Amino acid sequence: MLKKIKMLIFLLVICVMLMPSASMAVTTLTSGWNTSNMDSFNLPGGTITSIIGNILSWILAMFGIIGIIGFIISGMMYILAAGDDGMIEKAKAAMKYSIIGVIVGLVGFVAIQAIDAILNASTSI
Repeated sequence: MLKKIKMLIFLLVICVMLMPSASMAVTTLTSGWNTSNMDSFNLPGGTITSIIGNILSWILAMFGIIGIIGFIISGMMYILAAGDDGMIEKAKAAMKYSIIGVIVGLVGFVAIQAIDAILNASTSI
C-alpha cells in the first residue's frame, strides 16, 4: 500500500513538472514565435556584464546573510551551553567559522568591486 502511495505521489509530481511545458507547446503551436517584437519575451534588458555583476552581488549578499545568521546561532549555542565544555567548544568553533565566512564574503565583494573598477578604467574604487 505504501509503495502505491509513493508511486502515486511520484506520478503526480512528474505531471505537475511537465504541465508548464505541455501548455507552452500548445501556445507555441497556435501562436508561433514572434521574433519581430523581442519585448514579448520578457528578457532582461541589460548587458551580460551587468547581469553577471547583479548575480554576483546577490550571491555575495546571501553569503553574508548566511554568515551573520551562523554567527547569531553560534552565539545562542554559547549562551545556552550552561557550562557544558563540549558545547562551548562547538559554539566557539562555529563562531570562528562564521566570522571567517563573513570575512571571505567581504573580501569577495571588495575584490569584485576592485576588478570591476580596473576593467572599466575607473579612477575611484
